[in-house]
Amino acid sequence: MAQTIEECLAFLNGARDALDELSLLAEQEERLSQEEERLEKSLETERKLMADTIQQTVKKRRDEIGTQEQLKRVRGKREKAKNEGIKERIANETAAFREEIRDLKLQLKTLMKRNHVPGYCQSDLYYTLYFPCHVKEYLTVLVFVLLFFLVIPWGIYQFVPERRPLWLVVIYLVDILLVGGGYMAVGNKTKLLHMEVLRDGRKIQDQILANKKKIRKTTAGVRKDRNESLYNLDKFDDEIARLQQELSDVAAKQKEALNTFETVTKNILTDEIEHNHKAKLDQAEAEYQRVVQELRTVRQQRKEKMLSATSQYGTYLGKEFMDSQKVMELCDIVKDKKASNVSEAISVYKSQV
Repeated sequence: MAQTIEECLAFLNGARDALDELSLLAEQEERLSQEEERLEKSLETERKLMADTIQQTVKKRRDEIGTQEQLKRVRGKREKAKNEGIKERIANETAAFREEIRDLKLQLKTLMKRNHVPGYCQSDLYYTLYFPCHVKEYLTVLVFVLLFFLVIPWGIYQFVPERRPLWLVVIYLVDILLVGGGYMAVGNKTKLLHMEVLRDGRKIQDQILANKKKIRKTTAGVRKDRNESLYNLDKFDDEIARLQQELSDVAAKQKEALNTFETVTKNILTDEIEHNHKAKLDQAEAEYQRVVQELRTVRQQRKEKMLSATSQYGTYLGKEFMDSQKVMELCDIVKDKKASNVSEAISVYKSQV
C-alpha cells in the first residue's frame, strides 16, 4: 500500500473518481433500461395497430362483397306484416268472445249494484278467495295462505332484534287475528247477507272465465296455423323471389370477386396500410435499436469499469469501503493526519462509527 500521505490521498482520490464514474454509469444504465422498455412497448403498440387496421379493413371489404342486406330487410318486412296479420286475425276471431265478456261484466256489475252488494265482490280476487271452484283458484288460495300465514310472519320475525320463540308466537297470533279476522269479517259481511246474489255472480264469473279460455285457445290455434295465405304476403314473396334470383345470378360473380379479393386486392390493401405505417414504424424501430445499442455499450463499460475498480481498489479497500462517500471520509481522516495510510484510515473510521 502507499507509504506516504500524498500517495495515500492520490490512491483514495483515484478510488473515489472510479466509484463516482461507476455510479454515473449505473444511473445511465437504469435510465436507458427504462427507455428501452418504453420504446419496446410503443413499437409493439404501433405494430398491433397496423395489424388490427389490416384485419378490420380486409374484413369490411370482404363483407361488402358478400352482403345480402336488401334481402334481409324484405324478409323482416314480411315477418312484420305476418305478425300484424296474425294480430288482426286473432282480434277478429275472438271479437265475439270479448264482446260477451264485456256484456257479462256489465251484468255482474248491475247485479251487484241492484242488490247493494259491495263493489269488491265482483272482482276476480274475491271469488277466488271466497268461492273457489277451479284448479287455478285453489292454487291461488294456497299461495295466499302460505304468504300471509308463513312467509310474512317469518319475515317479520327475522327483523326482531332478539329472536325468541315467544316473539314468533306473538307475531303469528297478531297475523291470524288481523289477516284471518279480516278474511272472516269480509266473508260474514258479504256471504251471510248476499249469498244467493254472490252465487249468481259466481255463475257469471264462470262464463267470463270460459270465454277467456276460448280466447286463449283461439289465439294459440291462430299462431300455430301454418297457412299464410290469409295475410296478403304475396308482394313480399314476389320481392324475395326476385332478390333470391338476383343473388343466384350474381353468385358466380361474387365468388370470382372474392377470389380476386383474396389473391390480389387483399395484398394491395395490406401493402397500402403497411406503407402508411412504415415511416412511423421505421422511426420507432430505429429509436429502439439506438437505445438498445447504447444500453449494451453502457453495460459493457460498467462491467469493465467494475472489474478494473475491484482489481485496482477493491483489494485494498474491501467491499465495505467500495463507496464514494466512505472513501471521501477516509480522505478527510488522512488529511487531518489521523492516519498515514489506507489501513490506518479504515481502522480510525470504524472506531468512530
